[in-house]
Amino acid sequence: MSDKDKQPLAASASTQSEAESADAALRHIVDGFLHFHHDVFPQQEELFKKLATAQSPRAMFIACADSRIVPELITQSAPGDLFVTRNVGNVVPPYGQMNGGVSTAIEYAVLALGVQHIIICGHSDCGAMRAVLNPDSLEKMPTVKAWLRHAEVAKTMVHENCNCANENESMHVLTEENVIAQLQHLRTHPSVASRMANGHLFIHGWVYNIETSEIKAYDADKGCFLPLDGSHPIPVATPKARF
Repeated sequence: MSDKDKQPLAASASTQSEAESADAALRHIVDGFLHFHHDVFPQQEELFKKLATAQSPRAMFIACADSRIVPELITQSAPGDLFVTRNVGNVVPPYGQMNGGVSTAIEYAVLALGVQHIIICGHSDCGAMRAVLNPDSLEKMPTVKAWLRHAEVAKTMVHENCNCANENESMHVLTEENVIAQLQHLRTHPSVASRMANGHLFIHGWVYNIETSEIKAYDADKGCFLPLDGSHPIPVATPKARF
């Protein structure tokens, strides 16, 4: 058999191997559900009965879609505690620019569920932020490229104001600036602006470090990120209420 004849067989073997890997991945997820259904759910059945017909989350949590970020795990929250929205880059489009899932979720969380807090959470080693710094990497992902234009203001802030020594430092500053930019976008939503003005809604900007589990929170009064360590008052990004 010639090398040319062997190529289809090699491709077939490769495809089969990939299929087995995919099957194993799905089996892991299904096994996890079965464990939840048979072992975990019975221990919390009363909670789920209460949640079956209503929800009253303590906060809305806007996070990156990165698989390493699990809001409920990070905050040790139970089902029903968080109203979670996730997308590439923890982006919040300014009001009116895009009638999409994020804007819809914000409006619903504020007006229908009456959440008192909205947390925008960025994170270390964010692929979206790395792509913002290296836009050529998105040439084959036009939808992602268009979406990340909502982080353009953060990119400009870094390029024009940060004398960063390397990409790691740029990434750190950009991640923080992106959270601040998305907080500014969040304030353009009428439902958010109104509830903030009368002191019924508070907004927060966090950055989570995957390696250390530490969180830094944006303090609007001081204009910087401070450790969320329990030894100081919780930093908030909310302007003072006017009504």
